[in-house]
Amino acid sequence: MKSRTKVVVIGGGIAGCSTLYHLTQEGWSDVVLIERDELTSGTTWHSAAQVTNFGMNQTMVGLKSHSIQLYKKLRDDPDYPVGYHNGDGGIRLANTEAQMQGYRHFASMARGMGVEFEIIDAEECARRHPLISTDNLLGGLWDGEDGDIDPAQLCQALVFHARKAGAKVYRQTEVIGLTQHSDDTWTVETEKGNIDADIVVNACGYRVNEVGGMMGVHHPVVSMEHQYFVTEDIPAIVEAGHRMPLLRCPISDYYCRQEKNGLLVGFYEQDCTTWGMDGISPSFSNALCPDDLDRVMDVLEGAFERMPVLTEVGIKRVVNGPITYTIDGAPLVGPIPGKRNAFCIIGLRAGIGEGGGHGWLLAQQIVHGEACYDTWCIDPRRFAGHTNVELTALKAVEDYQNEFRFHFPHEHRPAGRPGKTTPLTPILAAQGAEFTVVNGWERVDYIKPTPDFHPTLSFHFDEAFDVIAAEVKTLQENVGLAEVNGFNRIEITGADRHAFLDRMFCGTVTRRDGRVGLGYLLNRHGMVKGEATVANLPASDRGPARVWYGSAAASETHDMDWLKTHVQDAEYVQLRPLTNDQTILVLAGPKARDVMQAVSRADWSKEGFPWLSVRECFIGFAPATVMGVSFSGELAYEIHVPNASLYAAYLALREAGEPHGLRLFGARAIDSMRMEKGYLQWKADLLTEFTPFETSLGRFVKLDKGDFIGKDALLARHESGLRKKLVTLRLDAPHAPAHGGASVIKDGEVVGTVTSGDWGHRVGMNLAYAFVDTDVMEVGTAMELDLCGEMVPVQVIDPSPYDPANTRLRE
Repeated sequence: MKSRTKVVVIGGGIAGCSTLYHLTQEGWSDVVLIERDELTSGTTWHSAAQVTNFGMNQTMVGLKSHSIQLYKKLRDDPDYPVGYHNGDGGIRLANTEAQMQGYRHFASMARGMGVEFEIIDAEECARRHPLISTDNLLGGLWDGEDGDIDPAQLCQALVFHARKAGAKVYRQTEVIGLTQHSDDTWTVETEKGNIDADIVVNACGYRVNEVGGMMGVHHPVVSMEHQYFVTEDIPAIVEAGHRMPLLRCPISDYYCRQEKNGLLVGFYEQDCTTWGMDGISPSFSNALCPDDLDRVMDVLEGAFERMPVLTEVGIKRVVNGPITYTIDGAPLVGPIPGKRNAFCIIGLRAGIGEGGGHGWLLAQQIVHGEACYDTWCIDPRRFAGHTNVELTALKAVEDYQNEFRFHFPHEHRPAGRPGKTTPLTPILAAQGAEFTVVNGWERVDYIKPTPDFHPTLSFHFDEAFDVIAAEVKTLQENVGLAEVNGFNRIEITGADRHAFLDRMFCGTVTRRDGRVGLGYLLNRHGMVKGEATVANLPASDRGPARVWYGSAAASETHDMDWLKTHVQDAEYVQLRPLTNDQTILVLAGPKARDVMQAVSRADWSKEGFPWLSVRECFIGFAPATVMGVSFSGELAYEIHVPNASLYAAYLALREAGEPHGLRLFGARAIDSMRMEKGYLQWKADLLTEFTPFETSLGRFVKLDKGDFIGKDALLARHESGLRKKLVTLRLDAPHAPAHGGASVIKDGEVVGTVTSGDWGHRVGMNLAYAFVDTDVMEVGTAMELDLCGEMVPVQVIDPSPYDPANTRLRE
């Protein structure tokens, strides 16, 4: 066995085999895979192995399309062909118009990735799949590329080609320890000897946390028991003369595909159960759980109604095996939080269908530092430290029970809530708050007009439209108060703090005490990595001279990892997280200054505290740090308060605001207003696929400053010109917002993709942001938008339709 290698991949299922193969495809041949037993002896060997193009966002569609193209290539390889049924087609059924709306949106989104889905009615569903009934059926989504593959052959083929490229594979070799050294390299301890490696990859399937424990980390992954059975031959299939399409049914929570001349039928029962929560036997390999068909009888009855032929055929075999789920159902593919030179590719509940693409994107991240797509939707750092086993299990059960039911806009499912709260959460709930979830935090979405107010789940504007409009009007004409919890806050101290930040940001970083600036961080490819505010606080009785770095709540783990990674050994810089210690109260509106003056002894006049100022003060008697910044476009104050004093500050503001008609508002009002101002949202509009110039952020770039991360790459890209440009669109559609991923169309061709959309209540416009081709980026350009299957006119407009001169927030 080798004693030194560049990468060790731990785990020989689809995740590990795909990663190994793709590392060699990216040019790294000095790579090793270690498997404790035999290849595919975990979940992979009993996978139903369906391969679909369907995904909830463009990254997922892109990686699945890569899987399909790779599997076709392997199927046709004369040296090691793989059994792959591609192009049987597949139908996702629907029995409500809301589900059909969603399918139309996903078809629009996939179109931008070069994938064509078809929306078909109930009769066409039955024509294409003659074994189903149309009772209680409205229609479905057709994926012509759907199919299934032999999982063992697939993995062996990937390893075959990886070995040809120089990779090594060690089977029957258990990893028993992992040690990281001061230079961030690793020693992988096995029963057969040790291997020193630059990088390790956890691809361990349901044993993910056994290996995670060796690193001192925990991953939000648990396993669920999953059952399917294979029927005896069905005469109608034999007589059909063609393979039956795959079927996925959210109505009755089952799926089926052809298996020889019968059917493989799998179930997502409501009475589901986790597996392995108290540990997994070392001998559990190429093994299954005991059959338990009684548990799926309710789902089976629905399958009988949809496919009566199932009542007439016997069962050849039953499979009940563990499959892995994460806390939000999406895989964890990328850097392991808090570790260097450590990656994972885990939680692949649809591992075979997606595994080719996941390994492809992970290999790019390992070799190049970034993938061709923005991979945030699968990034392991999208969760904070609250994601323990118990919480993950609750969410895994919920996701399992809703396997084929996609999330609607503004849908927040109840399992595992509340995850993270502040002292104000019960107070705001008593005030009628409806909550959304941001990185686990319960954050106010809007204030309900009545306790029984429950908007309809829809891709159209819902019943909360007028509620949001009223909250926006309050901020435009009067004054509003909102809690913004979970906002990422990192305190940066040390003599080199300013020089460090100057190197991290692509633009000018203010160094003046008492001032706030906004800037952007790039990766080494010159693409947008992050957005942050920088506030300079002088030394006081609350601490030394320091910088507060603030960014989106979801970026908490991501940004800390990024900053820590780039602190140089010779730099005197300390980073301290404050996210869980401080909460923001946002006071906004033309009367906000009056409220501040009534609640604090400081001078809040325009001259005494101009826009982009920061100061320490007291709100009532609660210590606070106040910033003059605004995400709404109105005069606003961000009031950062220690959680221990949060309720006191809230009461003081409510009392001071009562004479001025102060009202509470929530996140949906903020989102509407930021669209009117041209303000962008991290990982919706700010993506690693585009440069700051393509993202319309050129004013924040200073190419003539000293060196900064990504500068050389940005200069090269800037010289070669724009590929896309982020623009603001006005939609001629009063009934529905644009949703992320929707395709922008010009002369029948896709020319862009929506990133965000919402109604702008102050300007009376339906607005969207979209990355479009450069030949359609000019203001005034008319196009169309595929809005849930409806082609609606859109036009490029100026990026800040509300108060473009920023006079209101400076007043």
